[in-house]
Amino acid sequence: MQSKAKTPDEYIESLPEDRKKAVAELRKEIKKNLPKGFKEEMNYGMLGYVVPLSLYPAGYRCNPKLPLPFMCVGSQKNYISVHHMGLYASSDLLDWFKKEYPKFTDMKLDMGKGCIRFKKPDKIPFKLIGKLVSKITPKQWIESYEKIMK
Repeated sequence: MQSKAKTPDEYIESLPEDRKKAVAELRKEIKKNLPKGFKEEMNYGMLGYVVPLSLYPAGYRCNPKLPLPFMCVGSQKNYISVHHMGLYASSDLLDWFKKEYPKFTDMKLDMGKGCIRFKKPDKIPFKLIGKLVSKITPKQWIESYEKIMK
């Protein structure tokens, strides 16, 4: 589900009560650990964390007028999602995440290529998501992205 909210605050306010607290906590943990240079904005109808055009003028290959996406957090119909492009791009990071996940929650990992789904908002491993966010700088993400695109 894509929100029509124009700002991250508007997005969180628009969520159902049972999701508001969890998404706000995710946002807080992400912002606390997000390496300098990434920018928070609404992206694809979700909370987005991007490499701004001021750092990477080439933008996103699908639409060069858009900043390079890195991560999104969204409230879907049946779950809260965390889309982390680095998990999709780096097998080392993915392996690290899968190894760490059970140390932070007793919930089974529900994951696609780069999308982690949390069906129980009270079981989200917020601290683990914070650690995950801190693992890649904008410079590293740009290098990874360019390598993949070649």
